[in-house]
Parts: sequence; structure tokens; C-alpha cells
Amino acid sequence: MRKFYVFILSLILLLILIAWIGPSNIIYAFLGVRWHLIILAMMVHLIIIFVRSLRWGFIIDKKRSYVDNFIVKTIGLFAGNLSPMRSAGEIINAIAGKKINRIPISRGLSAGLTERFFDLGIAGSLLIISALFIPMIRWIALIGGLISILLTVLIYLVNWREGIGIRLYEKIHRILEKFPIADKTLDNIYDKITKTIIDIIRHTRSYSGKSDILIIFLLSLISWLMECIRLYLVFLAFRVHTSFFAIVIIFLLANFIGVITMLPGGLGSIEISLTTLFILFQIPAYLAGSIALMDRIISFWMINFLGLIFTAYYAGEILDDIRSTLDIQG
Repeated sequence: MRKFYVFILSLILLLILIAWIGPSNIIYAFLGVRWHLIILAMMVHLIIIFVRSLRWGFIIDKKRSYVDNFIVKTIGLFAGNLSPMRSAGEIINAIAGKKINRIPISRGLSAGLTERFFDLGIAGSLLIISALFIPMIRWIALIGGLISILLTVLIYLVNWREGIGIRLYEKIHRILEKFPIADKTLDNIYDKITKTIIDIIRHTRSYSGKSDILIIFLLSLISWLMECIRLYLVFLAFRVHTSFFAIVIIFLLANFIGVITMLPGGLGSIEISLTTLFILFQIPAYLAGSIALMDRIISFWMINFLGLIFTAYYAGEILDDIRSTLDIQG
């Protein structure tokens, strides 16, 4: 029920944005769109998913499974879009990877954490750099950058440092012991999770050589830059010209705000954030809102549609894997 209320809140935010900009103004802006550039932006976004699937395949050592990797990443992105802070993405990625890529859950979790490590690290670094050059968004960019870097460090400790990862879980386990859970079940939980942590770190270390890290970093950077290129194409489609650097900063900030609002996939909050930031950069309000809505149709709704198709096809088998993964009764 709580998830339903959160989704309703997201829809309310979207309706507020549409009312603020004015439905007639949005229709007017859409009528003047250069649709060939929108189609190009859609193609760019599909390439972004393909690049992320290449990264996934490289990490899990399934480099030539192009179709399977694309399906797994799309399912993971779909799950992330339906969860606060996109938190379910890595877990569903790992479970889909177990079914489709035929890899252990621990390898999938290792890959998901590594992807998040590089994505947060790159985003955080770019936000901190932008804070030095653009006074109007300095503080929010600096806060967003520092939080992203702190999360990057936390993932490093869990994903690369075995002793620290287990010690962190042991503190959580002490809290679980205070609940009315049978000792046998607690022991099974402890054994499964500590073994999974050890396996995750073992998998992570298998691709932690300098050349491997460089390839993962480059694929991550390319996917981030292509996200900004997609947004830039949407700008051009609405006949709005602005600097590519400004678009990079706006995109990163809006996504950061979308994450911290805890709404599923940032629905509502990202659209409003994009619109507000566009206006700060002297873009007319009706165009700002229309660009934000169009970009989210491409980056959010189009991927959700694909993800829904793939998830529906594999749903039964993935749910079976989820049940077996959560079976801790022993």
C-alpha cells in the first residue's frame, strides 16, 4: 500500500508540472518538435543500454552474449525505475543474470555494485568540478558530489574489502538478533549472507586488474556522456541551443535530486528538477517543461515498456529464483 501512495505522489508531481507549464503550452511546444531528432535521441538511448550491457557482459565474463546482456540490463533498469533510489536494480539484475546469463547470484551482485561504484564516482566527480565553475548551483552540486563520493567509498568497502564488509553485516546481524526470529533461521541468514559477501568480493577481485578497471571506467564514462548527448538532442529538437557543459551539469543534478527524493525512478521529481534547472539557465518555462517531459518519455517510459515486455516473458522463472534465494529456513 505504501508503494501505491508513493507512486500516486509521483503522478501528482507530474500533474503539478503540467498544470504549472500549461497543457496548451506543452502541446504547442510538441507541435514544433523536429521529430527526426527525437527518433535519433531514442536510438542514442538504446545505444546507451547496449553500452551498459557491454559493461555488464565484460564484468560477468559473458562478453559475447549481447542479446542476453541487453535483456538483463533492461530488466534491471525497469526494476530500478520502480523502486526508491533505484535500489532494486542491482538485485533484480543479479537474479535475472542467474536465469538468463546462468551466473551465480554473487557474481551478479558483484557486477551491480561495481557498476554503481563507477557511476556514482563519475557523477560525483563531475558535480564537484561543476561546483567550481557555476556559482548559481554551487552548493547543491557540491553536496550532491560529496554524497556521491561517500557512497562510492562505501561500495568500495563492501565490494572490495572482505573484512570490512563482513564486519558491517555483523553489526546489522546484532540488530536482527533482537527480533523474535528462531536461532536456526538467524544462523542460516548469517551463513548465507557472509558467504555471499565473500563470494562477491572474490568475483570483484577477478576483474580488478588495471586494464579491466580502465575498460569498465571507459564504458561507464561513455554511457554517462551519451545520456547527456541524448538530452542535448532533445534540446535541439525543440530548437533550443545551450552549452553542452550546462546540459551535463543539469542532467547530473536532476538525477541526484531524483535519487534523494526516494520516489520510484525519480518519477515526478526529476521532471520538476530538470524544468527548474532549465529555467535557471534562461530557458522559457514552457520549453523547459516540454523538454523535460520528452526526455523522460525516452529515458524512463520507453525503457519501462521494453523492461515490462522482457520481465513478463521471464517473470515466472525469475520469481522462482527470488523464492529460492530468499529460502533461509534451512
